[in-house]
Amino acid sequence: MYYQGAIESTANSESGSRVFLYEVVGLRQSEETDKTNYPIRNSGSVFIRVPYNRMNQEMRRISRLGGKIVSIQSMDALEQANGKVASNGSSGASNKGGVEATSESRKKDKKGNTMTEAKAKKKDVPVNIYRPKDPYVGKCLSNEELVGEGGIGTVRHLKFDISGGDLRYLEGQSIGIVPPGVDKNGKPEKLRLYSIASTQHGDDVDDKTVSLCVRQLEYKHPETGETVYGVCSTHLTSLEVGADVNITGPVGKEMLLPDDPEAKIVMMGTGTGIAPFRAYLWRMFKDKEKKVNTDYQFKGFAWLIFGIPTTPNILYKEELEEIQSKYPDNFRLTYAISREQKNKDGGRMYIQHRCEEYAEELWKMVKDENTYVYICGLKGMEDGIDAALAAAAAKEGVEWSNYQKQLKKAHRWNVETY
Repeated sequence: MYYQGAIESTANSESGSRVFLYEVVGLRQSEETDKTNYPIRNSGSVFIRVPYNRMNQEMRRISRLGGKIVSIQSMDALEQANGKVASNGSSGASNKGGVEATSESRKKDKKGNTMTEAKAKKKDVPVNIYRPKDPYVGKCLSNEELVGEGGIGTVRHLKFDISGGDLRYLEGQSIGIVPPGVDKNGKPEKLRLYSIASTQHGDDVDDKTVSLCVRQLEYKHPETGETVYGVCSTHLTSLEVGADVNITGPVGKEMLLPDDPEAKIVMMGTGTGIAPFRAYLWRMFKDKEKKVNTDYQFKGFAWLIFGIPTTPNILYKEELEEIQSKYPDNFRLTYAISREQKNKDGGRMYIQHRCEEYAEELWKMVKDENTYVYICGLKGMEDGIDAALAAAAAKEGVEWSNYQKQLKKAHRWNVETY
């Protein structure tokens, strides 16, 4: 059985630390419920006091219990806010909104619009040109291994010829791949979506190709212990040059880059989540791209925080480090190599630890109305990022979950996880 008081008493035993209030939903009732094969109703909101120096530990504990953190607020700011409410004759009890955003979160852009007003979506976005019932049949032009010797698993960079059709796409979109054969029910296999790893002009900058970054899915069957391989990922990673591939799409408007060439772009990704970021970086920095993108010459700042297990697993390593070397004032590259680097507590270095390490810098950038954040990779990575930024925001009396909603409305906080 989960007891709120037990966690609160543990948190409060840490003296001399700033205290934050976590609002958590979805905590399971007990470990026994996990063993059942029928749904168990999770708890509603639970509020947990957490000192600053235990924020990461509590976040991991909550995650293990199946919970999700929906807001983090500074107790100091809450007490100040509640004091103001009480002085106006109200009860003084805090409401769910907690602390009101500061003037930073309501700042206006150059045209006088507040940040809470959604900016216009990019126009002329191609969507679903090809559908599963009538896919485009492309050909595999290349299939190259991206994981170096001694790395974990296999990840391939695949390039497909699309010159014979009308498939168009933008950086940040995805395409569907329909693997051959039938599923266990005898029905045709369904499409799987993959983020596009090339710019709209393709790797050869001739508008004739599209590229993907694909990891072969591999896991142990929970009952038999047998190794199971993903149907579509295995089809793609073993695809021979010249073979046909059924393509659908493109789809997606969430991860599109802003048109402003002076924007600040923060990218946080894990593993094959690098795919759309490779497309962004090529568009921003590759010489051949600059020649054809006469209406887009990037002069802003891009920061990639990339999480991988080992150095040989740094996908597109040479490309990334070449850009970093050539454009040190415009591109910053930060790795979180979990099995080689240590976080401040001596444990493995994950992307959330890098976000915690650079939380003040990230928060400062996020407050700038010309900053756009993109997160791509394994589902669940968002929680650690949110916790790091929530702590930084709380120092200024800003309630992160409310502020983040404004960022999303302005299309400045974009997430694609799986």
